[in-house]
Amino acid sequence: QVQLVESGGGLAQPGGSLRLSCKASGFIFSTYGMSWARQAPGKGLEWVSSIASDGRDTYYKESVKGRFTISRDNAKNTVYLQMNSLKPEDTALYTCAKGRGAQAGRVTDDHDNWGQGTQVTVSS
Repeated sequence: QVQLVESGGGLAQPGGSLRLSCKASGFIFSTYGMSWARQAPGKGLEWVSSIASDGRDTYYKESVKGRFTISRDNAKNTVYLQMNSLKPEDTALYTCAKGRGAQAGRVTDDHDNWGQGTQVTVSS
């Protein structure tokens, strides 16, 4: 029974920072890639970032490159998203997702489990 629980969301000012966490259980975490996605009000689910099972390869949506950093701690079954230089356009419900293999793709179909999400609001 796969479970993904996100935390760390909240209200930040433009230019501020937040660090999201996703704690996983119910599968061998260290063998699967993981992703972060987000959904803004009235919009569809948007892929943000992925990390390979061993943490060596990372991938980002162009608009967050240089601002967001994905990482993981396999000993803690946790994946993180460090978000710096936040912009109002980053406002969304952020969810983590389990990939179907060692790599996690950039689209919804490449994942088979999703968390409930944590809300990020960027506003002055």
